[in-house]
Amino acid sequence: MPPNGNAVHDSTADGRQITWQPTAEQRESTRLWDFMCWVAEHRDLGLTDYREVWRWSVQEPGQFWDAVREYFGVVGEGFEGPALAEERMPGAVWYPHARLNFAENVLRHARDPRLADTTAVLTVDEDDTVSEFTWRQLAAQVASLAAHLKRLGVEPGDRVAAVLPNLPEAVVGLLAAASIGAVWTINSPDLSAPATLDRLRQLEPKILIGVDGYRFNGREFRWLDHLAEVEAGLPSLRHTILVRHLERGAGPTVSDHLDPESDLLDFAALVVDEVQPAWLRLPFDHPLWVLFSSGTTGAPKGIVHGHGGMTLEALKGTGLNQDMGAGDRYYVAANTSWMVWNTLVNNLMSGASVVTYAGSPTHGRKDRQFEIIALTGATMFATGAAYLSLVEKAALEPGKEWDLSRLRSILSTGSPLPDSTWRWVHDHVKYDIHLGSDTGGTDICSGFIGSNPLEPVHLGRLQGPLLGVAVEAWSEAGERVVGEVGELVVTRPMPSMPLFFWGDEDGRRYRGSYFEKFPGVWTQGDWTTETSEGEFVVHGRSDATLNRQGVRLGSGDIYAALQHVPEVRDALVIGVERSGGGYWMPLFVVLDDSTPLTDELGARINATIRERTSHRHVPDDIIVAPAVPVTHAQKKTEVPVKKLFVGHDPDSTVNRGSLANPEVIDWYVEQARRFRRQERAE
Repeated sequence: MPPNGNAVHDSTADGRQITWQPTAEQRESTRLWDFMCWVAEHRDLGLTDYREVWRWSVQEPGQFWDAVREYFGVVGEGFEGPALAEERMPGAVWYPHARLNFAENVLRHARDPRLADTTAVLTVDEDDTVSEFTWRQLAAQVASLAAHLKRLGVEPGDRVAAVLPNLPEAVVGLLAAASIGAVWTINSPDLSAPATLDRLRQLEPKILIGVDGYRFNGREFRWLDHLAEVEAGLPSLRHTILVRHLERGAGPTVSDHLDPESDLLDFAALVVDEVQPAWLRLPFDHPLWVLFSSGTTGAPKGIVHGHGGMTLEALKGTGLNQDMGAGDRYYVAANTSWMVWNTLVNNLMSGASVVTYAGSPTHGRKDRQFEIIALTGATMFATGAAYLSLVEKAALEPGKEWDLSRLRSILSTGSPLPDSTWRWVHDHVKYDIHLGSDTGGTDICSGFIGSNPLEPVHLGRLQGPLLGVAVEAWSEAGERVVGEVGELVVTRPMPSMPLFFWGDEDGRRYRGSYFEKFPGVWTQGDWTTETSEGEFVVHGRSDATLNRQGVRLGSGDIYAALQHVPEVRDALVIGVERSGGGYWMPLFVVLDDSTPLTDELGARINATIRERTSHRHVPDDIIVAPAVPVTHAQKKTEVPVKKLFVGHDPDSTVNRGSLANPEVIDWYVEQARRFRRQERAE
């Protein structure tokens, strides 16, 4: 047993395997423990363990979130009065008189003499070139860009859109927009121009920040044509700002690839002026950023979060549940279209430094990310479960290959973590690592269930609800269930719940997304089991989102692309989490009469999807189907079909009476049975 007392694979009396547990010294050195001591002194509450803190956080949410605000010293004004002025879902009212700014609260660390000249952002390229800038430098770049945005006519509430890979310029852009009250949104250049425009057109942005290209897996991707197409599709634009990533140092000339009438500005020239930061303090619920849903059931939904809610959620999530702060370094190879990218600025909020990396997570070797962890001295690593399984199946041993001495925690998300991978991390990455599996969503830009630094971790289990999250598993009848699969619901409001959906004037889409199934109760769309010990097991999404390598995409984007393949009459696509780890995305196609699925047609289908949606969402298999099952309203029944492949009983999964062509479902039932038999054989 190692000296810190963590006992991997020990078992409890009820048979649960312990994979990590903190020592008394480790527990009492955490920020959460310090918070508990602070609460005892300032709120006269004696909280002795994690479950007591969690119960208080959901039984008295106003008191808890106000304690988070005061403990972390949130900068702002008007916090007098109840934190939760009106409790209802949707529409809870938090701090109705407060004014603050998300960016000011992040960059207050630049004024801390202990941190000002330490690293804030560390950037790694695929060739292992490392660059960094300090908190003071980050604040200076943000202030300079913000001043230029104001000069360009950006006012509070205007939208600043970016299409950038995971570069430090994206962090600067977000904070600059937030500092003047503009609304930020970002998309990855992995998405095609049409898919990008489906998102950005809704917002009518005044400013677009693009990139000349990026390097991924050893290749250069030139993006100026793509940028020109996006620019041409946004008539609201006044200016385009270009990040010269492939050609750093090039002059600020307008590229021939771009509309010559556009006002193209060079990003590097806008972040060098020495100006004093001028924070605009805004109402608690002033829009901060727009994150987009995958667009499963139509146009992608623009999910709007506020300055106040995300400030509190960032401090609680990274500062208390993840125990991050000054001296820590956070690394995630996140695609910018995934809400996990936003956790970079959330960790900055707690005073931790962050690593940005726009390259392939497997460049050169499958354990590339552990090489980056060793190179940067990261203390926390966030990643998709599929990546850990990939390295496991490659029979690699990163713990022997790389110096991971500073790494103390891994957060696995995106899909359930297989037990074999869980064990592999402790056996071949680091014996005493705090490996936790978390689940959350773009909807709150945070987590619902996951890790905490005070309790042990048991194999295959999520430690428990995160602080401030009144999470339960409910049956179809709306009753709490323990020990059986149910819908993940949240019964009390959180400040990070969306303010609204963009363009949803009457709130109908918002209510329909979360509160239609159980009025007044948030339904997330995940299948989960709450155990009798208060831990959770997550079984995957109960909707049709396609989540490939952390890039979330809706099936509607796939169908829109296939309209350009005339031989494809109809199609249905699903994503299935494999029981042993990994993700299988089959595409079922209905072809024109007498049209065979030739190699040429299959290649053309894949090429069309790659070009018009995302190269990461090319299907694993193309399967010819007799028809697509649809409802009487002609809606594709993706969720029931996905449930069949996950292993649900056909009789309880499919309501044949709701189908316009019920006879078709039998073919999918048989396909699902074959898939499950193959899974068991493997």
